[in-house]
Amino acid sequence: MEELLVETEGAQQMCLIKPPVKKNTIPIDLKLHNDIRAVERARFAHQVAEKRRLIKQYKMERERQQKLEEQEEIKRLRKELIPKAQLMPYFDRPFVPRRSEKQPTVPREPKFCIPRHKTIRCCRMSCNDMSGPSQLQHLPSSVEKTEALYKNRGLQ
Repeated sequence: MEELLVETEGAQQMCLIKPPVKKNTIPIDLKLHNDIRAVERARFAHQVAEKRRLIKQYKMERERQQKLEEQEEIKRLRKELIPKAQLMPYFDRPFVPRRSEKQPTVPREPKFCIPRHKTIRCCRMSCNDMSGPSQLQHLPSSVEKTEALYKNRGLQ
């Protein structure tokens, strides 16, 4: 310990000064969770942006390939659709058709008769009228039926 003399207005005094016990503190780096999260988020945003850029590039490449394929297809179709001259037929050998080797068709009589299960009741009576003279006596014809109805109702 050192002794220092401090002179004041005329008197000499003796003071003892203590040496510094501690050194000045050096601040350490603080690692806040907020800062770490910001770095991770920036890295993630960069990865997402890179992925979107790659997808966009892939789409553009695919569209370009599709356009090229369509142009090639159009060129090919245009080449195929060019009208070309047909060869002139040979008229020095005339065409003579040959007779067919198939048998001719045999004609059949048409069936004008309506099957009994397909006829309506009033039509059956008219068909029965045509079937024979014996049934005509006890079955009235359709004309006679309508005339009888008109007479019964008093319309005639």
